[in-house]
Amino acid sequence: MYPYSHILAGFSLGFHHRRELRRLLDSTPANTSILELAPEVLFSSGIKALALDFDGVLAAHGSPVPLPEAVTWMKQCEAVFGGNQIFILSNKPTDGRRVWFAENFPAMRFISGVRKKPYPDGLKKTGELAGVPLSAIMMVDDRLLTGCLAALVAGARPCYIRRPYISFKTRPFAELFFWKLRFMERLFVRLI
Repeated sequence: MYPYSHILAGFSLGFHHRRELRRLLDSTPANTSILELAPEVLFSSGIKALALDFDGVLAAHGSPVPLPEAVTWMKQCEAVFGGNQIFILSNKPTDGRRVWFAENFPAMRFISGVRKKPYPDGLKKTGELAGVPLSAIMMVDDRLLTGCLAALVAGARPCYIRRPYISFKTRPFAELFFWKLRFMERLFVRLI
């Protein structure tokens, strides 16, 4: 497997799922962050497990720990779903993040040993570990052509975060790169 095959897969699979991606983009308000996601509402709509991206969703890019408001939200999710039904599905699962979760949310698990998003492998593993069908899993991601696309490919429910956590102060070049990447993804989805 080539190291960047997931990038090519994003464009290929993105073209195949262009209508669903466009609907997702058009139906997601511009200010959507995780704080607008009420765990009780998600659960009552049939979601039984959550797969969470890290960068942009729980913290600014490259941060070793989630932001305080993300921690509060994850505690609410843990109370509704149970910690063992919440998974971290990040293309960058660093050791520092694993240690932090082990100390603060020991029941939540990282999905690893699978191909990177947009491949559906991580969500399939999430379904196996959670013991729920893929249609009962919500993938929460700030990228259309990675996590949201993986959810569409797998048959899970995508949740697109349009207002990701960013910090130009701490990581200006990385944040600028990902800001441009998110913009290009939206443009790609609108044009195809």
